[in-house]
Amino acid sequence: MEFKHYSVLLNETIENLNIKPDGIYVDGTLGGGGHAYQVASRLGDKGRLIGIDQDKDAIAAAGARLAEFGDKVTIIRSNYSNMKEELHRIGIVKVDGIVLDLGVSSFQLDTPERGFTYREPEAPLDMRMDDRQSLTARDIVNGYSEMELYRIIRDFGEDKFAKNIAKHIVAARTKKTIETAGELTDIIRAAIPMKVQVTGGHPAKRTFQAIRIELNKELEVLQNSLDDMIELLNPGGRICIITFHSLEDRIVKTIFKKNENPCTCPSDFPVCVCGKKSKGSVIGRKPILPSEEELEVNSRSKSAKLRVFERA
Repeated sequence: MEFKHYSVLLNETIENLNIKPDGIYVDGTLGGGGHAYQVASRLGDKGRLIGIDQDKDAIAAAGARLAEFGDKVTIIRSNYSNMKEELHRIGIVKVDGIVLDLGVSSFQLDTPERGFTYREPEAPLDMRMDDRQSLTARDIVNGYSEMELYRIIRDFGEDKFAKNIAKHIVAARTKKTIETAGELTDIIRAAIPMKVQVTGGHPAKRTFQAIRIELNKELEVLQNSLDDMIELLNPGGRICIITFHSLEDRIVKTIFKKNENPCTCPSDFPVCVCGKKSKGSVIGRKPILPSEEELEVNSRSKSAKLRVFERA
């Protein structure tokens, strides 16, 4: 199957990167190479793009798409949490821009055997972004305690029926191992009142999201990587991050704000004595949202938000 991914907020991201023809740029979530292609096409002979992704299908697709740029592009199979180490390994200490598109790719959602979707009943419970990882969604569903399942569905899925869903999962797996998306979806349906299902969107959406986030450590990776990425930027360099749910967006917003104003002095101190200096500034007080035109073309972009930070 062809790797397809609609690059959300593409024009807005490229515009906010302020691309210099001789700059060095990193796409930390390469995917199908949509953002990367637009960056690479704006680089001169001395410009360079490094693409990072942990998904082997993405690496193959982006490699083919970006082949025309030759040595200007370097592709690395890794998690963006390893960006600093991977860049140092190839002799790069500072960069002029970084892009992260934190959404699940259309390819991942539309390929049933990857197990990301609740819309394919026979899909296996996989959900791994990186198939070199041994733990799968099936292991979480069948192995986590009721309390652990409740915690991730409540915190990462923000589902008010988390307690009942966890209880139903644990009860069902005592009879047989839960193997497919369809089996898990049926269990979730039984745990949510019918009147809520009629008006609240697909009942399994939040639980599947929660399991995926837990499995791939998505929030943990984001939380632990942002400061390093800001440190990697040259003065005037920018980091553009596209998020797709409130938990990711909150992390980005908080860390950007902390890097803009890291002072820990009490508010009534006349001068700063903590010595913590600003690393740069947040561009725009509010996130950039998809245009009406984009929403019409791609309904999956409706929850997307772009936030931008510029290094001092």
